[in-house]
Amino acid sequence: MLTRNCLSLLLWVLLDGGLLIPLQPQPPQTFVTEPRDNVIHLRGRRSHFQRVKRGWVWNQFFVLEEYMGSEPQYVGKLHSDLDKGEGTVKYTLSGDGAGTVFTIDETTGDIHAIRSLDREEKPFYTLRAQAVDIDTRKPLEPESEFIIKVQDINDNEPKFLDGPYIASVPEMSPVGAYVLQVKATDADDPTYGNSARVVYSILQGQPYFSIDPKTGVIRTALPNMDREVKEQYQVLIQAKDMGGQLGGLAGTTIVNITLTDVNDNPPRFPKSIFHLKVPESSPVGAAIGRIRAVDPDFGKNAEIEYNIVPGDGGNLFDIVTDEETQEGVIKLKKPLDFETKKAYTFKVEASNVHLDHRFHSVGPFKDTATVKISVLDVDEPPVFSKPLYTMEVYEDTPVGTIIGAVTAEDLDVGSSAVRYFIDWKSDGDSYFTIDGADGTIATNELLDRESTAQYNFSIIASKVSNPLLISKVNALINVLDVNEFPPEISVPYETAVCENAKPGQIIQIVSAADRDLSPAGQQLSFRLSPEAAIKPNFTILDFRNNTAGIETRRNGYSRRQQELYFLPIIIEDSSYPVQSSTNTMTIRVCRCDTDGTILSCNVEAIFLPVGLSTGALIAILLCIVILLAIVVLYVALRRQKKKDTLMTSKEDVRDNVIHYDDEGGGEEDTQAFDIGALRNPKAIEDNKIRRDIKPDSLCLPRQRPAVEDNTDIRDFIHQRLQENDVDPTAPPYDSLATYAYEGNGSVAESLSSIDSVTTEVDQDYDFLTDWGPRFKVLADMFGEEESYTPDKVT
Repeated sequence: MLTRNCLSLLLWVLLDGGLLIPLQPQPPQTFVTEPRDNVIHLRGRRSHFQRVKRGWVWNQFFVLEEYMGSEPQYVGKLHSDLDKGEGTVKYTLSGDGAGTVFTIDETTGDIHAIRSLDREEKPFYTLRAQAVDIDTRKPLEPESEFIIKVQDINDNEPKFLDGPYIASVPEMSPVGAYVLQVKATDADDPTYGNSARVVYSILQGQPYFSIDPKTGVIRTALPNMDREVKEQYQVLIQAKDMGGQLGGLAGTTIVNITLTDVNDNPPRFPKSIFHLKVPESSPVGAAIGRIRAVDPDFGKNAEIEYNIVPGDGGNLFDIVTDEETQEGVIKLKKPLDFETKKAYTFKVEASNVHLDHRFHSVGPFKDTATVKISVLDVDEPPVFSKPLYTMEVYEDTPVGTIIGAVTAEDLDVGSSAVRYFIDWKSDGDSYFTIDGADGTIATNELLDRESTAQYNFSIIASKVSNPLLISKVNALINVLDVNEFPPEISVPYETAVCENAKPGQIIQIVSAADRDLSPAGQQLSFRLSPEAAIKPNFTILDFRNNTAGIETRRNGYSRRQQELYFLPIIIEDSSYPVQSSTNTMTIRVCRCDTDGTILSCNVEAIFLPVGLSTGALIAILLCIVILLAIVVLYVALRRQKKKDTLMTSKEDVRDNVIHYDDEGGGEEDTQAFDIGALRNPKAIEDNKIRRDIKPDSLCLPRQRPAVEDNTDIRDFIHQRLQENDVDPTAPPYDSLATYAYEGNGSVAESLSSIDSVTTEVDQDYDFLTDWGPRFKVLADMFGEEESYTPDKVT
């Protein structure tokens, strides 16, 4: 900084003395700084160009930060060449902080700072100055710009923005091992003086660590620092400005340093002998004790692996590592027996799992200890001499026969008597019994091998001195077979022989089975019965493997002569006593093709001509069924027609309309209409009843209706037509309405019996014979059968 100020002063002297002349004309106004009196000269305009002496341009002022004086701090002075000291020039100031931070004397041009400034808040201010005529207010000089810089003082101490720090370094590290680098920041101006020049030092933490005063790098200062001795270190670091000189400001921070573990310590057993006591009843796989080796290391460096050193008794035990406690868990591999061996001794080795090659020279990272195990006697249940008892007995053996025995004994020091029982859960049907004292097993029921060939049940043995101590063993009883069943054909066979069969052909292979079971397996034999062997159509060929073949003995068989053949076969077994049975095979004669393929074995096929196919047979049967159906239908129709004729003449007692050809005038057109329509119109008008319902018979004396009527027939018909036209219940189709009105002059008057006032019993039809040949049919009908009385006659 001092060098730069000297250089600036030298340049100003050279320019002010005319030693340096600019190559181009000088601008109208320049800032000329006089370092001796801190004045900026503002030069005015000239009427013509001429060479002038030019001073050094230095358009900035300096002001000291954090000024604490009672008077405003003087900054500098503005002066114009046109100012002759007569008070005609006025100076103005504008820009950063004008009027609030900086003020100017309008007459003299003196600039003052009216408040304390902080360089760290704002390092410089840019302002503009101008000289104007005090009377006319016109500018005498163009506006000029200059800078006021805040000159730094050492008012900020260094700060550790990232502190406090946490660091780690492996234990047993050499001197100078890198730990951490710290950094302090000073807010002062690093380009001016030594206010921001920081130097680092350790106030607390020697002699374990050191720090580089310029870079702040912390390193180890002592060799072989042991984590197991001391793990945590707290180091106090100081940063001081002014290059660490007296009067500089300082800041501190704390660095917490941890020594990380390395595997530099082998495991060690705290004692050389471990004593354990184990009951002999301990189950296999159970943990019977724990031992532990101590390793001062941490984490994976303290992981220990335990092994049993081969030697006496070690094969009965195993040892594993508990991952959480790093203890050696001793487990039982085989059962213990106090009566056999009462103590065991073996060695256990503990070693680190993860080794560090840097510390191999220290020695082996393992240790050994002796384990002594004492077996404790326990009152145990009886022990059977075998793990499974297998016995055999023949079926149908008499009840109470002894088939075997089981044995159990108490192996404890003070032996006790043993009692035997059969577990009823496994032998619920009580087929066997056991003697409680000597363990002999006998049958309790007759055994049948074909029903159950094997029995499996449990036998319990308990100590007399302690019945709660029991043992179980399985007894397997095999029931031996006695030859009591003859062999028989295993499955039913459907045997067929072709009509064109040749002698010596095997037409069926048969097999047999025996419900008995011989220890060596059954050997069955086949032969024909004596009566079938006299004149055999077939013979039996024994294959000696419990199967046989049926062989033909003739050249061709005829279904017309014999459809079925029965072949009796005798089958014998090879056990003692020999059992045999006679089995009859049924052989059916069938029609086959030239290749021996069966075409038909049906019975009806015998009576059909050769060559008639099944389709043709079905067609013939279908034609026969159709012909029978036609005949049945024809007979039914004939019987129905005959019955209808009989009903018309005699049986039909319902209302009927009998039509005939000897009556004219429309009466013959009454077919298919209800007879209730044929009524006397006068009676309809008088009675007002329905025309389609038969009126009730009235027991009144018979009278003849009036022959003549006062109403003309045409008016009557016209009236009836109108009634049908306006009737809403009339059918919507063309119909024929018949009106039961006889015209005037009829000798018989009305023939209808509907309006008759007499009962059928009182009717006398003899008058019909007097009406002439036209009524001959009616006269004959009612005259011949008095019992037949029709309801309606037309």
